[in-house]
Amino acid sequence: MNTAAPARIVAKERPKGRILPREEGAASLDLVIAVMAFLASLALGGVLIANRFSETWQAGLAGRLTVQVLPEGETVPIQEVNQAIAILRATPGVLYANALSDSDNVALVEPWLGRDAVVAALPFPLLIDVQLSPGATPDIAGLQQRLKRAAPHAVLDDHGRWIGRLKTTANSVVLSAFAVLALIAVATAATVAFATRAGLAAHREIVQLLHLMGAQDRFIARAFEWHYFIAALIAAACGATAGGVIFFAAGSLDQLGVATISFLPPLGLDLAELPWLAVIPTAAAVIAWGTARASVIAALHEFY
Repeated sequence: MNTAAPARIVAKERPKGRILPREEGAASLDLVIAVMAFLASLALGGVLIANRFSETWQAGLAGRLTVQVLPEGETVPIQEVNQAIAILRATPGVLYANALSDSDNVALVEPWLGRDAVVAALPFPLLIDVQLSPGATPDIAGLQQRLKRAAPHAVLDDHGRWIGRLKTTANSVVLSAFAVLALIAVATAATVAFATRAGLAAHREIVQLLHLMGAQDRFIARAFEWHYFIAALIAAACGATAGGVIFFAAGSLDQLGVATISFLPPLGLDLAELPWLAVIPTAAAVIAWGTARASVIAALHEFY
Protein backbone atom coordinates (compact mmCIF):
# COMPACT_ATOMS: atom_id res chain seq x y z
CA MET A 1 0.00 0.00 0.00
CA ASN A 2 1.42 3.36 -1.06
CA THR A 3 1.22 5.92 1.75
CA ALA A 4 3.47 8.53 0.13
CA ALA A 5 0.65 10.53 -1.45
CA PRO A 6 -1.50 10.75 1.74
CA ALA A 7 1.65 11.62 3.68
CA ARG A 8 2.41 14.53 1.34
CA ILE A 9 -1.18 15.78 1.59
CA VAL A 10 -1.19 15.68 5.39
CA ALA A 11 2.19 17.34 5.59
CA LYS A 12 1.30 20.23 3.28
CA GLU A 13 -2.21 21.18 4.28
CA ARG A 14 -2.75 23.52 7.21
CA PRO A 15 -4.87 22.21 10.10
CA LYS A 16 -8.39 23.47 9.63
CA GLY A 17 -10.69 23.35 12.62
CA ARG A 18 -9.76 21.67 15.89
CA ILE A 19 -7.52 18.64 15.48
CA LEU A 20 -6.87 18.43 19.22
CA PRO A 21 -9.83 17.95 21.56
CA ARG A 22 -10.09 20.35 24.48
CA GLU A 23 -8.44 18.91 27.58
CA GLU A 24 -10.28 18.61 30.88
CA GLY A 25 -7.81 20.98 32.56
CA ALA A 26 -8.02 23.65 29.86
CA ALA A 27 -10.32 25.78 32.03
CA SER A 28 -7.61 25.98 34.68
CA LEU A 29 -5.08 27.15 32.11
CA ASP A 30 -7.52 29.76 30.82
CA LEU A 31 -8.10 31.00 34.37
CA VAL A 32 -4.37 31.29 35.06
CA ILE A 33 -3.77 33.24 31.84
CA ALA A 34 -6.74 35.51 32.57
CA VAL A 35 -5.40 36.26 36.06
CA MET A 36 -1.92 36.92 34.64
CA ALA A 37 -3.43 39.29 32.07
CA PHE A 38 -5.40 41.07 34.79
CA LEU A 39 -2.25 41.61 36.85
CA ALA A 40 -0.38 42.73 33.73
CA SER A 41 -3.13 45.28 32.98
CA LEU A 42 -2.75 46.71 36.48
CA ALA A 43 1.02 46.98 36.04
CA LEU A 44 0.70 48.57 32.60
CA GLY A 45 -1.95 50.96 33.89
CA GLY A 46 0.42 51.92 36.69
CA VAL A 47 3.07 52.79 34.10
CA LEU A 48 0.64 55.00 32.18
CA ILE A 49 -0.57 56.75 35.34
CA ALA A 50 2.98 57.33 36.62
CA ASN A 51 4.09 58.81 33.29
CA ARG A 52 1.04 61.09 33.07
CA PHE A 53 1.41 62.20 36.69
CA SER A 54 5.13 62.91 36.23
CA GLU A 55 4.58 64.91 33.04
CA THR A 56 1.76 66.93 34.64
CA TRP A 57 3.83 67.84 37.69
CA GLN A 58 6.92 68.66 35.67
CA ALA A 59 4.86 70.88 33.35
CA GLY A 60 3.42 72.65 36.38
CA LEU A 61 6.81 73.22 38.01
CA ALA A 62 8.86 74.02 34.91
CA GLY A 63 9.35 77.69 34.24
CA ARG A 64 8.32 78.71 37.76
CA LEU A 65 10.04 79.78 40.95
CA THR A 66 8.74 80.03 44.49
CA VAL A 67 9.95 82.44 47.15
CA GLN A 68 9.07 81.84 50.79
CA VAL A 69 9.22 84.74 53.22
CA LEU A 70 9.45 83.04 56.60
CA PRO A 71 7.50 84.49 59.52
CA GLU A 72 9.33 86.58 62.11
CA GLY A 73 7.72 85.37 65.30
CA GLU A 74 4.03 84.94 64.47
CA THR A 75 3.82 87.41 61.60
CA VAL A 76 5.43 87.70 58.20
CA PRO A 77 7.45 90.91 57.64
CA ILE A 78 5.37 92.59 54.95
CA GLN A 79 8.17 95.03 54.11
CA GLU A 80 10.44 92.15 53.15
CA VAL A 81 7.64 90.67 51.03
CA ASN A 82 7.28 93.92 49.08
CA GLN A 83 11.04 94.23 48.61
CA ALA A 84 11.29 90.62 47.40
CA ILE A 85 8.48 91.17 44.89
CA ALA A 86 10.17 94.34 43.60
CA ILE A 87 13.48 92.51 43.11
CA LEU A 88 11.77 89.61 41.35
CA ARG A 89 9.81 91.85 38.99
CA ALA A 90 13.00 93.69 38.09
CA THR A 91 14.83 90.45 37.24
CA PRO A 92 15.21 89.79 33.48
CA GLY A 93 13.15 86.82 32.34
CA VAL A 94 10.47 87.09 35.05
CA LEU A 95 6.95 87.52 33.65
CA TYR A 96 5.24 88.18 36.95
CA ALA A 97 5.69 87.73 40.69
CA ASN A 98 2.67 87.79 43.01
CA ALA A 99 2.17 86.91 46.65
CA LEU A 100 -0.38 84.22 47.45
CA SER A 101 -3.33 85.10 49.63
CA ASP A 102 -4.11 83.47 52.98
CA SER A 103 -6.86 81.42 51.37
CA ASP A 104 -4.36 80.11 48.81
CA ASN A 105 -2.00 79.09 51.63
CA VAL A 106 -4.81 77.23 53.41
CA ALA A 107 -5.72 75.47 50.16
CA LEU A 108 -2.13 74.25 49.81
CA VAL A 109 -2.10 72.49 53.19
CA GLU A 110 -5.70 71.29 53.00
CA PRO A 111 -4.83 67.88 51.45
CA TRP A 112 -2.62 67.08 54.47
CA LEU A 113 -4.44 68.82 57.33
CA GLY A 114 -8.01 68.49 56.06
CA ARG A 115 -10.73 71.03 55.50
CA ASP A 116 -11.87 71.13 59.10
CA ALA A 117 -8.42 71.67 60.60
CA VAL A 118 -7.80 74.86 62.55
CA VAL A 119 -4.97 76.37 60.54
CA ALA A 120 -5.66 80.07 60.83
CA ALA A 121 -3.42 80.38 63.88
CA LEU A 122 -0.47 78.56 62.31
CA PRO A 123 2.56 80.72 61.39
CA PHE A 124 2.49 80.23 57.61
CA PRO A 125 5.31 81.56 55.46
CA LEU A 126 4.10 83.91 52.77
CA LEU A 127 4.65 82.44 49.30
CA ILE A 128 5.47 84.43 46.18
CA ASP A 129 4.66 82.70 42.91
CA VAL A 130 7.08 83.57 40.11
CA GLN A 131 6.60 82.69 36.44
CA LEU A 132 9.49 82.86 34.00
CA SER A 133 9.44 83.69 30.31
CA PRO A 134 9.71 80.64 28.00
CA GLY A 135 13.36 79.69 27.70
CA ALA A 136 14.51 82.14 30.37
CA THR A 137 17.45 81.02 32.54
CA PRO A 138 17.96 83.58 35.29
CA ASP A 139 20.99 83.49 37.57
CA ILE A 140 19.46 81.64 40.53
CA ALA A 141 22.50 82.08 42.80
CA GLY A 142 22.72 85.81 42.10
CA LEU A 143 18.99 86.24 42.58
CA GLN A 144 19.19 84.40 45.88
CA GLN A 145 21.92 86.75 47.11
CA ARG A 146 19.96 89.87 46.11
CA LEU A 147 16.87 88.54 47.90
CA LYS A 148 18.88 87.76 51.05
CA ARG A 149 20.28 91.28 51.19
CA ALA A 150 16.88 92.93 50.79
CA ALA A 151 14.77 90.31 52.60
CA PRO A 152 16.77 88.19 55.07
CA HIS A 153 13.78 85.88 55.70
CA ALA A 154 13.29 85.09 51.97
CA VAL A 155 14.12 81.60 50.64
CA LEU A 156 14.24 80.94 46.88
CA ASP A 157 13.22 77.54 45.48
CA ASP A 158 13.72 76.75 41.78
CA HIS A 159 11.95 73.35 42.13
CA GLY A 160 14.98 71.55 40.69
CA ARG A 161 15.22 69.23 43.69
CA TRP A 162 11.52 68.38 43.52
CA ILE A 163 11.61 67.76 39.77
CA GLY A 164 14.62 65.46 40.24
CA ARG A 165 12.89 63.49 42.98
CA LEU A 166 9.73 63.30 40.91
CA LYS A 167 11.62 61.91 37.93
CA THR A 168 13.38 59.38 40.16
CA THR A 169 10.11 58.24 41.71
CA ALA A 170 8.34 57.98 38.36
CA ASN A 171 11.25 56.04 36.86
CA SER A 172 11.27 53.68 39.84
CA VAL A 173 7.55 53.01 39.43
CA VAL A 174 7.96 52.40 35.69
CA LEU A 175 10.94 50.07 36.14
CA SER A 176 9.14 48.15 38.87
CA ALA A 177 6.06 47.78 36.69
CA PHE A 178 8.13 46.54 33.75
CA ALA A 179 9.85 44.06 36.05
CA VAL A 180 6.41 42.79 37.10
CA LEU A 181 5.38 42.54 33.43
CA ALA A 182 8.54 40.55 32.66
CA LEU A 183 7.84 38.15 35.53
CA ILE A 184 4.25 37.73 34.35
CA ALA A 185 5.51 36.98 30.82
CA VAL A 186 7.92 34.36 32.16
CA ALA A 187 5.21 32.79 34.31
CA THR A 188 2.81 32.72 31.35
CA ALA A 189 5.43 31.06 29.15
CA ALA A 190 6.20 28.47 31.84
CA THR A 191 2.51 27.73 32.31
CA VAL A 192 1.90 27.30 28.58
CA ALA A 193 5.01 25.11 28.26
CA PHE A 194 3.77 22.84 31.05
CA ALA A 195 0.27 22.71 29.55
CA THR A 196 1.69 21.96 26.10
CA ARG A 197 3.73 19.05 27.42
CA ALA A 198 0.70 17.74 29.29
CA GLY A 199 -1.50 18.14 26.22
CA LEU A 200 1.06 16.39 24.03
CA ALA A 201 1.15 13.47 26.47
CA ALA A 202 -2.66 13.37 26.68
CA HIS A 203 -3.03 13.30 22.88
CA ARG A 204 -0.06 11.08 22.19
CA GLU A 205 -2.19 8.60 20.22
CA ILE A 206 -3.34 11.36 17.85
CA VAL A 207 0.23 12.63 17.52
CA GLN A 208 1.50 9.11 16.79
CA LEU A 209 -1.21 8.60 14.18
CA LEU A 210 -0.32 11.89 12.46
CA HIS A 211 3.36 10.97 12.61
CA LEU A 212 2.71 7.53 11.09
CA MET A 213 0.70 9.16 8.29
CA GLY A 214 3.77 11.21 7.45
CA ALA A 215 2.92 14.50 9.11
CA GLN A 216 5.99 16.62 9.73
CA ASP A 217 6.84 18.11 13.09
CA ARG A 218 5.88 21.59 11.86
CA PHE A 219 2.37 20.40 10.95
CA ILE A 220 1.84 18.86 14.41
CA ALA A 221 3.33 21.96 16.07
CA ARG A 222 0.92 24.20 14.13
CA ALA A 223 -2.01 22.30 15.59
CA PHE A 224 -0.78 22.90 19.13
CA GLU A 225 0.43 26.46 18.65
CA TRP A 226 -2.85 27.55 17.04
CA HIS A 227 -4.78 25.84 19.82
CA TYR A 228 -2.91 27.70 22.59
CA PHE A 229 -2.76 30.95 20.59
CA ILE A 230 -6.56 31.17 20.46
CA ALA A 231 -7.00 30.04 24.07
CA ALA A 232 -4.45 32.56 25.38
CA LEU A 233 -5.89 35.37 23.26
CA ILE A 234 -9.43 34.86 24.59
CA ALA A 235 -8.40 34.33 28.22
CA ALA A 236 -6.00 37.29 28.24
CA ALA A 237 -8.62 39.50 26.59
CA CYS A 238 -11.01 38.67 29.45
CA GLY A 239 -8.34 39.48 32.05
CA ALA A 240 -7.32 42.75 30.37
CA THR A 241 -10.98 43.75 30.04
CA ALA A 242 -11.43 43.21 33.77
CA GLY A 243 -8.41 45.44 34.41
CA GLY A 244 -9.84 48.10 32.11
CA VAL A 245 -13.13 47.99 34.02
CA ILE A 246 -11.23 48.52 37.29
CA PHE A 247 -9.43 51.58 35.92
CA PHE A 248 -12.62 52.94 34.40
CA ALA A 249 -14.41 52.54 37.74
CA ALA A 250 -11.51 54.21 39.57
CA GLY A 251 -11.70 57.15 37.17
CA SER A 252 -15.43 57.49 37.84
CA LEU A 253 -15.08 57.83 41.63
CA ASP A 254 -15.49 61.60 41.51
CA GLN A 255 -18.65 61.30 39.43
CA LEU A 256 -20.05 58.81 41.95
CA GLY A 257 -19.41 61.23 44.82
CA VAL A 258 -16.50 59.28 46.31
CA ALA A 259 -13.74 61.63 47.40
CA THR A 260 -10.19 60.80 46.30
CA ILE A 261 -6.92 61.71 48.03
CA SER A 262 -5.98 65.16 46.81
CA PHE A 263 -2.20 64.76 46.57
CA LEU A 264 -2.35 61.41 44.74
CA PRO A 265 -2.75 61.19 40.96
CA PRO A 266 -6.10 60.07 39.52
CA LEU A 267 -6.10 56.28 39.53
CA GLY A 268 -8.22 55.98 36.40
CA LEU A 269 -7.07 55.79 32.81
CA ASP A 270 -8.15 58.24 30.15
CA LEU A 271 -10.12 56.95 27.19
CA ALA A 272 -7.06 57.53 25.01
CA GLU A 273 -4.98 55.32 27.35
CA LEU A 274 -7.37 52.36 27.60
CA PRO A 275 -6.48 50.99 24.12
CA TRP A 276 -2.95 50.35 25.44
CA LEU A 277 -4.42 47.44 27.42
CA ALA A 278 -5.01 45.66 24.10
CA VAL A 279 -1.25 45.05 24.03
CA ILE A 280 -1.67 42.50 26.83
CA PRO A 281 -3.82 39.86 25.06
CA THR A 282 -1.73 40.30 21.92
CA ALA A 283 1.49 39.72 23.86
CA ALA A 284 -0.02 36.78 25.77
CA ALA A 285 -1.15 35.13 22.52
CA VAL A 286 2.29 35.59 20.92
CA ILE A 287 4.01 34.19 24.03
CA ALA A 288 1.65 31.19 24.04
CA TRP A 289 2.23 30.64 20.31
CA GLY A 290 6.01 30.73 20.54
CA THR A 291 6.15 28.67 23.74
CA ALA A 292 3.80 25.99 22.40
CA ARG A 293 5.73 25.71 19.15
CA ALA A 294 9.10 25.40 20.86
CA SER A 295 7.77 22.93 23.43
CA VAL A 296 6.10 20.67 20.86
CA ILE A 297 9.09 20.55 18.52
CA ALA A 298 11.44 19.82 21.43
CA ALA A 299 9.12 17.08 22.74
CA LEU A 300 8.70 15.49 19.29
CA HIS A 301 12.45 15.34 18.90
CA GLU A 302 12.59 13.48 22.21
CA PHE A 303 9.78 11.10 21.25
CA TYR A 304 11.02 10.32 17.76
